[in-house]
Amino acid sequence: MGFKGEIAELDENQLTLADSGELYLFQWLSNLERSLRNASTVSIPYPGRPLRNLAARCLLVLYHRGESRSLFDTLRVLLKPASDIKAMDKDSTRIAAFWTIGELMEAFGSQFMSFMAETATIATKTLKSSASPHVRYHALTMLRKTLVSAKKALSDSLAKDIIKQMKNGLTDKALPVQRAAAAVLAIVYTPEDSITLADVESIMNICVKSLENGDQVTTQSLAQLVGHMLAATQVERVVAVAEQSQKGKKEQEDSDISTPAHIAAENAKALLTPGDMLLQISTQFNKAHSRKTRAGIFMFYVTLLAKLGPTFVEANYSLLVGHLMTEIVSYPKNGATRYDKLFIRKLVGALLRELIAVRMLTEQGQIAAIQDLSSSYLKRWPALMPGQVAPSSSILTIALEEVAGLLQQLGNAPPPVQDAVSVPLMALLTHPSHSVRVNASWTLRCFCYSTPLRLPKAMLAIAESLQHDIESLQSPAAPSDIDRRTLGHSYGLAALVAIVPHRPLYVSFDVSASVLDTATQLLKRASDHDVHVAGVEVEVAWTLIASLMLLGPNFVRSHLPQLLVLWRNALPKPTAKDNVSGRSTAEWKFLLHVRESALGAILCFLLHNSQLTTLDVARRISSLLGNALSFSNVFLSQTIEVSGPSVTEDTGPSIRTREASLRHRVYQCFSALGISTLTDSVQSSLLQSVLTVFAGPDIDNISAMQASIASTSGSFTSIWQMTDGYAYGLTTLEISEDGVDQSTASESPRRGHSNSDSIEHSISALLRKPILGACEHDTLSLSMINPSEEESRSFNAPPPVSSVCDAAIELFSQLLPAQDLSTTLRTISHLIESNRSPKLDKNAGRRAAVMLNSVVAIVRALRVSMISHHRQSKDTLGHSQVTSALGAFLKDALVDGDPALRSASSEAIGRLANISGSSFLTSQTKILVDHIVNNRDPQGRAGCALAFGSLYSHVGGLAAAPILKTTVNLLMSLSNDSHPLVHFWSLRALGHVINAASLAFAPFVSSTLRMLLKIYLSDTHEAEGGTLNNANIGGDLQAYPLVCYILDAIITILGPDVHDSPRTRTIVLDLVHEFSVEDDEPILVEAIRCIQHLLMFAPEHVDVPEIVNRFRRHLSSPRRCLKLAAIDALYQLVQKDALAMSRLGGDRLVEDLFGMLDGDPSIDGVRNVISSWLLQTAIHNPSAWIDLCQRIMLRINASQKVVDTANSLMDDEGQSLSASVSNDDTRQGNIAMVTTSRWRTQLFALRCLHEICTLVARSGRREHIDIPFARSHGIAVNGLLVSRVPDLIKMAFTASAAYVTEIRLEGLVVLRDVIQVFCQAPDPDYPDALLLEQHQAPITAALTPAFSPDSTPEILSSAIDACAVFVGCGVVKDVNRMGRILKQLTTALGEVDESGNLTMGNFVDLSPNASGMLRVSILSAWARLEIASSGQTYLLDVIKPYRSVLAPQWIGSLRDYAVIRADSEFIHDASAVALDPSYASLGKVVLLPYYASSWVTILQAVANAMNHSDQYISAAILGKEVGSSVNGIDSAAEGPAPLFFPLFGLIYEALATSSSDISLRVDTVIACLGALKCLLDPRYSGKAVLEPTIFQEFMSLSHRMAMTESAEVLIHLITVLTTFVKHFGQYAPGGTLSNKGSQSNAAIPPDSVFTHCLKIFAYTLRHSRHNPGTSSIQGDPSDIAKMISGSLGAFHLIASTIESVVREDVRGIGCMLYGELLKDETSEADLVTPTLPAFRSLLAVPCHPDTRERYGKLIHGLLSSCLLNVDEMRGREGLISSRKVKTNLLAAVLILTVIPSQVVVSRDVVEHLFFLISQKLEEGDQQMAIVAVHCAKTLAIAASGSELLRACVRLLLPALIQYVAKMVPWVDDGTMSEQQAISIDEVWKTFTTLVSLAKEEQRSRLLSVLLPTITLLLRPSQVPSSTIHSSGIAHLLSLAAGSPGSFKEATTQLDPSIREVLEMSIRKAVEGTAGAVQQSMKPQISLRSF
Repeated sequence: MGFKGEIAELDENQLTLADSGELYLFQWLSNLERSLRNASTVSIPYPGRPLRNLAARCLLVLYHRGESRSLFDTLRVLLKPASDIKAMDKDSTRIAAFWTIGELMEAFGSQFMSFMAETATIATKTLKSSASPHVRYHALTMLRKTLVSAKKALSDSLAKDIIKQMKNGLTDKALPVQRAAAAVLAIVYTPEDSITLADVESIMNICVKSLENGDQVTTQSLAQLVGHMLAATQVERVVAVAEQSQKGKKEQEDSDISTPAHIAAENAKALLTPGDMLLQISTQFNKAHSRKTRAGIFMFYVTLLAKLGPTFVEANYSLLVGHLMTEIVSYPKNGATRYDKLFIRKLVGALLRELIAVRMLTEQGQIAAIQDLSSSYLKRWPALMPGQVAPSSSILTIALEEVAGLLQQLGNAPPPVQDAVSVPLMALLTHPSHSVRVNASWTLRCFCYSTPLRLPKAMLAIAESLQHDIESLQSPAAPSDIDRRTLGHSYGLAALVAIVPHRPLYVSFDVSASVLDTATQLLKRASDHDVHVAGVEVEVAWTLIASLMLLGPNFVRSHLPQLLVLWRNALPKPTAKDNVSGRSTAEWKFLLHVRESALGAILCFLLHNSQLTTLDVARRISSLLGNALSFSNVFLSQTIEVSGPSVTEDTGPSIRTREASLRHRVYQCFSALGISTLTDSVQSSLLQSVLTVFAGPDIDNISAMQASIASTSGSFTSIWQMTDGYAYGLTTLEISEDGVDQSTASESPRRGHSNSDSIEHSISALLRKPILGACEHDTLSLSMINPSEEESRSFNAPPPVSSVCDAAIELFSQLLPAQDLSTTLRTISHLIESNRSPKLDKNAGRRAAVMLNSVVAIVRALRVSMISHHRQSKDTLGHSQVTSALGAFLKDALVDGDPALRSASSEAIGRLANISGSSFLTSQTKILVDHIVNNRDPQGRAGCALAFGSLYSHVGGLAAAPILKTTVNLLMSLSNDSHPLVHFWSLRALGHVINAASLAFAPFVSSTLRMLLKIYLSDTHEAEGGTLNNANIGGDLQAYPLVCYILDAIITILGPDVHDSPRTRTIVLDLVHEFSVEDDEPILVEAIRCIQHLLMFAPEHVDVPEIVNRFRRHLSSPRRCLKLAAIDALYQLVQKDALAMSRLGGDRLVEDLFGMLDGDPSIDGVRNVISSWLLQTAIHNPSAWIDLCQRIMLRINASQKVVDTANSLMDDEGQSLSASVSNDDTRQGNIAMVTTSRWRTQLFALRCLHEICTLVARSGRREHIDIPFARSHGIAVNGLLVSRVPDLIKMAFTASAAYVTEIRLEGLVVLRDVIQVFCQAPDPDYPDALLLEQHQAPITAALTPAFSPDSTPEILSSAIDACAVFVGCGVVKDVNRMGRILKQLTTALGEVDESGNLTMGNFVDLSPNASGMLRVSILSAWARLEIASSGQTYLLDVIKPYRSVLAPQWIGSLRDYAVIRADSEFIHDASAVALDPSYASLGKVVLLPYYASSWVTILQAVANAMNHSDQYISAAILGKEVGSSVNGIDSAAEGPAPLFFPLFGLIYEALATSSSDISLRVDTVIACLGALKCLLDPRYSGKAVLEPTIFQEFMSLSHRMAMTESAEVLIHLITVLTTFVKHFGQYAPGGTLSNKGSQSNAAIPPDSVFTHCLKIFAYTLRHSRHNPGTSSIQGDPSDIAKMISGSLGAFHLIASTIESVVREDVRGIGCMLYGELLKDETSEADLVTPTLPAFRSLLAVPCHPDTRERYGKLIHGLLSSCLLNVDEMRGREGLISSRKVKTNLLAAVLILTVIPSQVVVSRDVVEHLFFLISQKLEEGDQQMAIVAVHCAKTLAIAASGSELLRACVRLLLPALIQYVAKMVPWVDDGTMSEQQAISIDEVWKTFTTLVSLAKEEQRSRLLSVLLPTITLLLRPSQVPSSTIHSSGIAHLLSLAAGSPGSFKEATTQLDPSIREVLEMSIRKAVEGTAGAVQQSMKPQISLRSF
């Protein structure tokens, strides 16, 4: 209804007013009546999805909050339109009614049972009568919701009818109806014990039939239903129930309850045993034919196991595996072709791996699973007992793959697992089947990688077997399978060699050398044997060589010449002889095989030794590759009889396969070699070659055969349906849409696998793979995969016939962008011609393959060109001739309708537009628009839409601005198209465009929002809406997630401007809210992203507590994608404000997160959330975090947990972790908790503990470490970190006893943290003790397991480190009480002292590398103690007994490091540590990092010891015995110490190289300089540093350091250079003494040591202040001051060393530079005062009698400049000016006091200085006055030695007296500062000095002035007396004592009042301290005379 007159809304506030309420109501009703009469009817908009959702939610809220009586009437009203079957045009109204009834009944149905029958009838009638799938879908949804709450009201007949109708529904033509029917059935069959076997089987049959035509969503629903039905068969039920299944449902419901418990217990049993239940699925699977149905049936397994839950799966693991192996893998039909075998292998693998192993098995379960697979399958081959049958190769392959996966999951395998797998794996290497051999090698490799302690033994065992096999190869008596065994062993050995680089500490490198020998021997002998044996020998040899290439350049470098020769022999130039036919097939096979194997080794070489691939090597290799390629071409030109394509497992590969493998390797090698080294002719021939492979119209006779069959029977449907594992030569490279795409379409598993979980995705993806890969297709994959990336592409290598196509495309994509224009044009036109070749008309399959291959190749080439050849390709690929040809070709691909072609060609068009420029962009836009306008075909339109998105996003917002309007309008109109394909891809493209356009899109925002709302409201865009055909497509192409994705893009464009327009903001917020309460997961995922952006831009409009709760609900969702999105959002919230999150989610949320991590370790985001949370909050409450980690580490049953951590959370909180581990229905509520967390979770918990300790230590909050401190500040102790020390140690102990290496290592890290953080913490109960003293025993216990036999080198190293930390931290200072910890260190050291490999007590065989590594860590641990000993003296006693061992070892390890660094192949002999020769190259790489991290520590320890002049160190460096005499500089003649150069070189290199880690570098440099200072002693260095080249280098390095380093470093550099000058100052480079200064006027020789060092000292002085135009030295002012003092000290040293006239030059320079410093006005920091003592000593160097005049001039100049500096500051204020005045006054005074009496200074200068001092005294500035007083006193004291000063000093008196007089008011107030008191004291001292200076006759006159001045400040009446008073009295008394006569005379002349004060003060003082005064005063003074 529409009202003409506006009706005012009824205002409730008015009604409540007492008097006017009735009046208001009366008027309002009258008004209403008038309006109603005049009302006219209008049409209201039809209720689309959001409207009906909202309306239903409003009703729910109303009835929940208000009364629900009127609900009956509401339902009645709603049922009327719902039951109106006739009205066809009112579909949307009916849907709305269905929806609302459903929602209301679901909530309140139990109160309105009476409606049950009616709704059921309406639903079933609608199902039969309506034509619209949408209406039927909603009718069934209403039925389902009603059944949920009101099922009890169903009558039997109705129930039967529903079941019958729903079963029909399952086979309905409309897929949405099938989905709804499946959901209804699952509810009808809910009390699980009511289901009969007949029900299960009938449902099963119907569902299987429906699979063939279903889409992914429907398959999912059917699988859910079957899973529900089958899981029900496992529910225990009373046996009798099965018979009464036809009774009313009502009775059945209660049957469980009514049966007495004891009967139930006897008779309860499941309907089917687990085995029979699984048979239900496998029988159907084996009956089914099509791939799609079979994949669907496999989904039944997935949902069934998910329903039954982890506990069931773990308990029945062996039964499950047994079922899959016997019923499915071994079923003959399932292994008919190679493709079938692989298909089954992938399906079973996905089920076992992704579902069971990753998500369901606990760690115990995984261990049991490996043992089970091993005993049931792996150990059963070969069959030894007569009755046994060995498992087939397919079964073994699957079992091996699964064991490999489990081993990777488990990490370090525990002993039972090691025993279970090590023997059978070795045996399986010799299996007859190639697949089994390769997979056994792979599993063995996983085993040894995760449990490296088994690696050396396994390698030796296989190497021995291989050696034995090789020897028996040619003997006639050898067993028949000897060739297979040999190959198997070679694969195994190669796989193990490949992990040596990742586990270098466990293997001795001589193994690799012997492997290489074996291989080369084999290659040499192969030519003597027949083809068959030679083939085996060659393959074995090259396989081994290929794996050795992974050891890297250090191993390969020395063998490269030999390898190049071997390769040249294996790949000769083809000769004319090769063209002659007449070779047998076997010979051809052999020749191809040799070449292919050799190329495998070349490929590994190229990939892992790039630094050895010099131009020369590359040129040689490329010519060899050319030879191989031409041989392959020669072979193809021959007509050799080839049988069909079927490759059976055991006959070995066919000749066709061999050729493909060879070509594949050639292309791979060219790709790895890189294009830059190839000549143009090679490049163009390669392009020809690869084009024929992937786009040649006639590839070979195999596909010709296929094609003729297909064309005659017309059977070719789609290339994706092929199952021959070849598919007409299709590539297996997938083009996933590149980065632009982020939407959630189920087609493409992006953004966390969109709305399909990984396993569902794996299974459905198989349907689009006509070619399946496996690792046995390419044995090189055993070596190539990097073990840290667990899964990688090469593991699933496609068969050679397909991989050759992939390699060709890869190479093409690298070659094409590097060509010139003509070649590019030629190549592209050739490519397009091949696609249009008439030969393809007869061969539809090859046509499709060629088209796809070509488009993929073009896209890849464009990707490469955009990254690496962008500028060049603009002129070649971007040329108009190329683009026009390519554009037309790509458009054909675009509108083809194949989804893979669509996404690849649209990306290609976009990238092409990016490269070529605007003309192509506009023409392409026009072509696309025309196509859309002229063709209504949905496939073409979808393609064009996607191309628009790609064009815009690749060209970019600026360049594509002209087409923005066209693009947006077009995509908007296409988005309204009712066909799902069109609107899906258009919306997706629109999303790309918005993201690319960014702010440019702003004008279209409001229209886009209107369109989104319109789409959201329209029926046709619902997944179930539209015509039958559309509804069936719509399931996989859902529009709403994309609408939400676009909304998200709009929010990011609006950004903070979202506040500007309230209208836009409310639409956006409402839409986001509406989407976030939808049920569909893909929509929710996108809605979460919208909320994340809103949190950034409009946080005040987001209800955070509400969304946190919602996210927590998502966390427990079974759908992984939703979990990931929620975690992302939580991460954002936590990063923003973790404290707020703690208040909202609390510890429960963190526990849930830990639980998730445990349930599925692959969800990485969880770790980030927890880490971020911890970083922000750990410092506020470390204890709570430790509780959490403790619960993870020590997970026990819930009941014990409460006792364990009494201060932790409540019990039910503790359970939340386990609850999320088995997210399972209530059937398992009573099963005990999961006992332990997975090791990766524990590892993360330990890392969190480490993080907590580090954070607390860094924060510097003392209360966390110091309990007494916390108590004194009133902080509660129980939340502090220190209260948890026992727990931390306990967890470290738990970790140290784990079986996984990583956990043990992390446990030691935590232990070390505890020791370091708490080593100074006091014990709260015993004041003098330290906290850790009482924990010494548990710490020792936690360290002990590290020294047990099952430990690894890394653990040992870390434990030794921890021991050293404990010994050095000062917790236990008594050597005898350090116990086992110190003993471990000393035993370790004892072993280092003996040569040979370490045994570390229990270790039997450490490899040389491990030995070397441990040696380094033991020595650096002791070095740390040596460094700490300077602060902790008790350590001297610890180290003392071992110095004789340590010194040579430290020096030795530094030398070894130098040897390794020098990369020397020539230092073998002079080595104290026995190194095997291979060490020089290989061990180097391994040990380098360990040396590099610890050599600085060792160097520092050496420097420390040298400083203490430790005789052992000296002897070690000099290479002498301790005690032999070592002279000083005389021995310098003998040359430097043997080890001087290695040490000097290391130090020099460290000083000369820069590093990114600043703080670390400063420490290194300071340590190096410290050591250098000691090394420069002539005893060690001889005259080595004076060698001209070394000297020059050393000086330039010092210069460079002076210019670049900070003051902190320069202090040490100056010390080094000062030492250098001290020892070698007199020398010139070359070691000659420079003239000793006999001539009086000689200058310093310009090249002498003096000169060079002086330059540096002068530089540091000059740049210690800011000079305009040059940089100044950076650093802390205190450091800069120390540096200046150091430089001045160096000047002093040089000046005092030089005898001649030059001394004054040196002094002059120093003083001049210092004078500059005095002038400086750039900084407030005072650099002068701290450096004055150094300046003084420079001035004080005695001057030569001849140069006295120059010295005088210097002094005068300095003095004058100081005074000028002070004068300049007159009238200026501020810190800088007062600093300058102060420093210059002090300097002037210093100069005057230091000069010898012979130097004459002019009187004027001195008087001026005194004038200045007086002036400063008189000014008001307190600070300045204090300085002036100080100066006055100094000068007064100095005056005794200088006539001039004595004459002038009286000038100071007036000012001093005035200064004292000014103090009177302060003394009266009592507000005098301490500094003023001190300065007054100084004045008194000055007075005393003046009196002593005055002649006897003048003293009384002087005193008569001074006494009244002093008296001014005396206050005798004050009690207690002030400091000023007492110091005044003290000085008076000393004056009286000093000259009693004059004192007496002066006092008599005083003013009476003054005299009175004076007398009174003195009398009081004398009486007060009579005794004391008596002693201190001479007795002559009698006080009575006053």
